[in-house]
Amino acid sequence: MTTMTAPSGAPTARLLLPADAPEAEWHATRRAGIGGSDVAAILGLDKYRGPRHVYEAKHGRPDFVDSESAEIGREIEDFIARLFSKKSGVDIATPPGTLVHHEHAWMLANVDRYCLWDSATGAVAGPLECKNRSEYQFADWEDGVPDAPALQCHWYMAVGGWDVGWVAALVGGNKLRWHLVERDEEMTGWLVDKIGRWYQRHVVDGVPPEADGLEATTELLARLWSVKPEAVTEVDVATAKELRARRFDLKARVKTIADELRTVENEMRRLTGEAEIAKADGQPAWTWKQNGAFAPKKFREALPELAAEYTHLVEAIDTDRLKDEKPEIFAQFRARVLNVPAKGV
Repeated sequence: MTTMTAPSGAPTARLLLPADAPEAEWHATRRAGIGGSDVAAILGLDKYRGPRHVYEAKHGRPDFVDSESAEIGREIEDFIARLFSKKSGVDIATPPGTLVHHEHAWMLANVDRYCLWDSATGAVAGPLECKNRSEYQFADWEDGVPDAPALQCHWYMAVGGWDVGWVAALVGGNKLRWHLVERDEEMTGWLVDKIGRWYQRHVVDGVPPEADGLEATTELLARLWSVKPEAVTEVDVATAKELRARRFDLKARVKTIADELRTVENEMRRLTGEAEIAKADGQPAWTWKQNGAFAPKKFREALPELAAEYTHLVEAIDTDRLKDEKPEIFAQFRARVLNVPAKGV
């Protein structure tokens, strides 16, 4: 691996913070702008983070997204980079640290590795983004780069001024897939404009972004505030009526779709009968196997004596006692339930 010695290696960016800077300084710098990992989240294309996560992080508040898989990804980044270089023949180098765009101080980049045109001169061709992905995502990487990492690579090219970039993924722990990403000026212009306006409104002006449908956002909102029991917040009547009407309409549509889906699946079950596998023209169409979850309640009701023989005691938290003796701690770990009464505004 070649060691990068150029100040930034990027035509349109400079070094803002060296890689060996104190962690606190690195976090402060990251909060000051938009980095590559923020872009997909802002655009709603990251299932683990949404716009609200980025908003909270930029304002110095926790977004509760660090995970074991993310930690493993950081630990094996060097391995993925070296394997990419070995398999592709593209020389790589370690970037000097956080880059900032010459004209837009909010455009930041922390590139995993540099790809080099020439290892002798250290001329940087573009960024390399390394990903660790599960076996279930193998098909996503066969024909190209999935949207989220592709956007991250485009962002790095926008910050650094490069014409090409690479994305490499270790899939399932034993398969490496990589793709070349070419600069798209239309995409670059759209990204800079879209993300720039988001940054101005939600980071500079401090306006919280609207809610989105990500499960990760549901979890974030449930943990953002310390609940004040029986406290009341006033909501605009028109807004309350609109949200309630939309919710009831969507719930009704969900029920209708669920009924239609159940009808289709029941017809599949009827056609399958006592068999486990249904084929059409010799090809598997669907299966109906007895491999689902065990039903303990039915088992106890049908065979109580046998159920008693196979019943054992398990450790369980005495939640009633905890609630009585330590109500504040009990409340910290109690989920918030959204309840919308049928009658109201």
